[in-house]
Amino acid sequence: MLWTRRRFISSSPSVLIASSALADSLFAAPAADSKTPNPELEKLAANALREAKKLKASYCDIRIVRLRDQRVSLRQTPERGTGKTLSVPGVAEDASFGFGVRVIVNGAWGFAASPVVTPEEIARITGEAVIIAKANASIQPKPLQLAPVKAYRDRWVTPHDVDPLKVPMGEKIELLHKVVSEIKKETRVFSGSANLNLRSEDKYFASSEGSSIQQYILQIYGNVDATAVDREKNLSRTRNYVPTQASAGWEYVPEMNLEENARRIREEVLEHLAAPPVKPGKKDLILMPNHLMLTIHESVAHPTELDRALGYEANYAGTSYITPDKIGKRVASDHCTFVGDRTTPRGLATVGYDDDGVKATAFTIIDKGIVKSFQTTRDQAHLIGEKESHGCSQADSWATVPFQRMPNVHLKAGPADTTLEDLIAGVDDGVLIDGRGSYSIDQQRYNFQFGGDAFWEIKGGKKRGMLSRVSYQDRTPDFWQNCDGTAGPAYWRLFGTTGDAKGEPTQINSISHGCSPTRFRNIEVIVTD
Repeated sequence: MLWTRRRFISSSPSVLIASSALADSLFAAPAADSKTPNPELEKLAANALREAKKLKASYCDIRIVRLRDQRVSLRQTPERGTGKTLSVPGVAEDASFGFGVRVIVNGAWGFAASPVVTPEEIARITGEAVIIAKANASIQPKPLQLAPVKAYRDRWVTPHDVDPLKVPMGEKIELLHKVVSEIKKETRVFSGSANLNLRSEDKYFASSEGSSIQQYILQIYGNVDATAVDREKNLSRTRNYVPTQASAGWEYVPEMNLEENARRIREEVLEHLAAPPVKPGKKDLILMPNHLMLTIHESVAHPTELDRALGYEANYAGTSYITPDKIGKRVASDHCTFVGDRTTPRGLATVGYDDDGVKATAFTIIDKGIVKSFQTTRDQAHLIGEKESHGCSQADSWATVPFQRMPNVHLKAGPADTTLEDLIAGVDDGVLIDGRGSYSIDQQRYNFQFGGDAFWEIKGGKKRGMLSRVSYQDRTPDFWQNCDGTAGPAYWRLFGTTGDAKGEPTQINSISHGCSPTRFRNIEVIVTD
């Protein structure tokens, strides 16, 4: 029976209650030593695999997924006309549960999904996927080729002690209240805010090739913001603290040091408010990991997505200056080695297996400035002459089709004896940039402009006072060729981005980029508003 809008609205309360109870049952916490999926999930998945075989599909997989998101915030601002401080909390929660089926028929993909997780609906949706695959095969020029993969039966869980979604809401709001109150102890700070974002993904995958994989993936991240205002100059400045976003449990929250850094940005936002604008021109830059992560994301990680490099993303997101014919050629200095890695502890893209059932791995993308490979999925690997997928298949929900998404992409650290102070000492006229700001990059990832959250002048090898209104621009290959040093492993940090958009319809991905403070020579610095 088809789901009309009228039928959904009339039955939604009972459907939602039953759906939630089923999800709780299927994804109940396993025994501590359990390494196998819930047998009830395997029974449900068997309906798809059996129906696909009956309908002559050459391949089938099914994902049964429950997603939960919780966003907690608190903001303090002065009440207009009274001078009193208003403290406003906010809580938002979302959840979804359903399944999606992929099949290959006549060498083409078909996909269909449903929020009704029953044996009968799974069989029906599998038939819909087969119909779609047959239609796609009629216009597909070449049949799909899937790289081989081992069959796995496994259960993988993000390492954690305390599930953050089970922590009482009052404890979360009290924490944020302490943090924001710390910012507002300085009356010259106009407003302060703090946020915590918690996400979980229960995911089960089964394929006609024999895999049966259950995963529980956690993410936790947040930020603290301070805003200072100079009414006489009609000027405002902000300062942010964004701790490393992590795949972890609630025990990670004390490591965020939210209160301690609230005090720091309370002081720095006032310094930023009084800071003079940068003097434009060619300067050396030292980019801190919480800033450089976004430059890596936009100018290296996106350009090495194979579908973008082949032109498949041109309509929505553009193409890439790094095309497959660049394999074996130089695009950066020999200080630059980039790896894709879905195994990094606490990385936002860290999983046990991707949505093709490929075990998570690490691989070199650029080795000492030379292009070595691209991000791939099972149906892409052969396009660049490789025999195995790099495990980069992912869908952002049960209702969306898996396709190539970015893994964690890292810049390797420099020599162990290279310090941040060494990098600064080698700069006569430059800027140290901390945190994310505005950015712009063209459709080929070839020309860009990046700002930041805070800036310090470097003169004669010494870090001086804060600057304001700083941005830099360059051509991507020139920029990475001008990298002449990166600090050692002791300075290497992960920082993530949680809203990476790709595809039509758009899907969202979260990934981390690790790096150490890194120096770039002779970069064009401009003044921005």
